[in-house]
Amino acid sequence: QVQLVESGGGLVQPGGSLRLSCSLSERIFSIYSMGWYRRRPGQQRELIASITSDDERHYDNRIKDRFTISRDSAWKSVYLQMNNLRPEDTATYYCNVMTTVAGEEDYWGQGTQVTVAS
Repeated sequence: QVQLVESGGGLVQPGGSLRLSCSLSERIFSIYSMGWYRRRPGQQRELIASITSDDERHYDNRIKDRFTISRDSAWKSVYLQMNNLRPEDTATYYCNVMTTVAGEEDYWGQGTQVTVAS
């Protein structure tokens, strides 16, 4: 079973930056997309950024122009550069991999906490 391990979360002041990383324990050859979700306190998990196998990037409007998703050339890591962080970005951030295999469930990381506060 492929494991996704996130890192890079923490406490940061408003206006600060963090870079989240997600590493796969082994390569997945049928990737459709890699993405980042977040769950803010009291809310459901939501997709905020993704990158497809065609290298198309998609962003939620609330983080567009502040966050950047990228990946390594081997499709074994995905990153989320977060700039100009706001208190409302406080959430648990989850890495996700979606495959092209019919019926296969998505892969998820365990989550990393990001807290934006003075």
